[in-house]
Amino acid sequence: MMRIGGHFHSDQPLDEAVACAAKVAQFFLGDPQGWKGPVIPGGDPGAVRDAYAAADVDVYIHAPYVINVASTNNRIRIPSRKLLDQHLKAAASIGAKGLIVHGGHVTAGVDPAAGVANWVKAIEQIERPLPLLIENTAGGEGAMARKLEAIARLWEGVSDAAQGGGEVGFCLDTCHANSAGIDLADAVDRVKAITGRIDLVHCNNSRDEFGSGADRHANLDAGTIDPAALLDVVRAAGAPVVCETPEAGLAADIGWLRDHITN
Repeated sequence: MMRIGGHFHSDQPLDEAVACAAKVAQFFLGDPQGWKGPVIPGGDPGAVRDAYAAADVDVYIHAPYVINVASTNNRIRIPSRKLLDQHLKAAASIGAKGLIVHGGHVTAGVDPAAGVANWVKAIEQIERPLPLLIENTAGGEGAMARKLEAIARLWEGVSDAAQGGGEVGFCLDTCHANSAGIDLADAVDRVKAITGRIDLVHCNNSRDEFGSGADRHANLDAGTIDPAALLDVVRAAGAPVVCETPEAGLAADIGWLRDHITN
């Protein structure tokens, strides 16, 4: 049966997951907009791992948004690699199934190939004790993982660099894809043709129109994307699912998705 859950922002994500019968809990290990290293809830990785296993809830950790290993700015790229390394190790210590990180970007006037080269160096240099899942993004002309052609360029580099090391996988975000101008009707097939895999789906509706470039999530029944199209993506991907929708309706979204996928 498909594992469905949500991104929880509280200090007790397991309690929230259990309360809404979620089988997946995604959360941050610190400030998503900050550069401080990860903090294990309660300070005991083994206790966290055992608690989630006992509750039959899978853990996924989202890396901080500030990480941008594609950057050509040393003051951003080098700390990004360090922070990514720290989060990979911390996520592995609590038994997480994967660490999600955004593809990042280069600034205007910089050849995207330079960003890909920096990603390759990161993949070669950073140990991956659990799958590193690169997520597609919604906007930005210099984005590494916004358009399908950009994803293909990035994937060619990182997949070659990952040979013989830990897994590098892909997280498909439906809101981001829609905002990037990727038609959800065949998004799964087109992404899999590039990556060969989708390891996780972020099932989110969007407050904005197709191709807007905006990253503003909406509850599953309240956005511009037909909820039936979201169900089609989830079914086609066949991967675990995380709803990153507004907190007020998150439990309802998880329940709605579970009901419609299993019926």
